[in-house]
Amino acid sequence: MTAVDNLWFLATEARQEAEQVYHRFAEEYDDFVEFRTTRTVSRGRFRTVAERIEAQGLPYGAHTLAYRPSGELLLVKQDAIDTWVLPGGEVEPDESVREGARRELGEEAGIDVDYDGLGILGEVRFRGDGHETWGVLPIFEGEAKSTELEVHDPDGEITDARWFDELPENTRDRAVLREWRRERFRE
Repeated sequence: MTAVDNLWFLATEARQEAEQVYHRFAEEYDDFVEFRTTRTVSRGRFRTVAERIEAQGLPYGAHTLAYRPSGELLLVKQDAIDTWVLPGGEVEPDESVREGARRELGEEAGIDVDYDGLGILGEVRFRGDGHETWGVLPIFEGEAKSTELEVHDPDGEITDARWFDELPENTRDRAVLREWRRERFRE
């Protein structure tokens, strides 16, 4: 007997959830940078992100664009992939999306911000083993209340946190972050 594969159904349910979440953010916030990206992943990874998207609409949780008034941007280092990224991660079931972003910022960099709103709203498409779905990547923006950084990542993924005026070459979504900074600081 052949097992029925429900990955197509999961991908469809995830797309529907993403659509609803994207529209909620777009209606609640204005003046944010939008971007789209596509990632081709393995079948197993596709299932993982589709399950996350079906549950919350978010494949990677929520993130924060923490900045200083001078325009310096906070990035954290993921050594496993040798990449500088925005602080952020999965949102717990009992948290709002922004509460999850704030908690992750505290864990990964040891600071808090005064949130201004939504800085970037991303659409991340996933392809894997003949299936496709997409999820929402909300990135909130806020001015740092303090600038002394200290990493307390319980997952052990983040090994460093720094303020950058010039973004390193190995920064994830570097072009999008530069566009946000141009818009935010009218550079």
